[in-house]
Amino acid sequence: MEQRRLYHVQNLAFEIMDEMNTGSELEDKVNLKHVVDHLSRAIGSLADPSGTFSLDYVEEKIAAAHYSVFRNEKKLSCLKIKSTAVK
Repeated sequence: MEQRRLYHVQNLAFEIMDEMNTGSELEDKVNLKHVVDHLSRAIGSLADPSGTFSLDYVEEKIAAAHYSVFRNEKKLSCLKIKSTAVK
């Protein structure tokens, strides 16, 4: 089950990366500072030298970044996060 959750988080991160690299007018619609903040917090958690991380926390941060870019909660519905965390 954990692998499935990580796979979904990875797909969300790839979608964010693809959208940011399309060259669209993303900067006008989205505060990129918040997107980068959420993504860096997720990476920081995953890079913990002790090898322990909270998958719930990582999901929450990736979901918040994804929501900031796409404003679409449907893709986040399978994650175990509170919907208020992504707004």
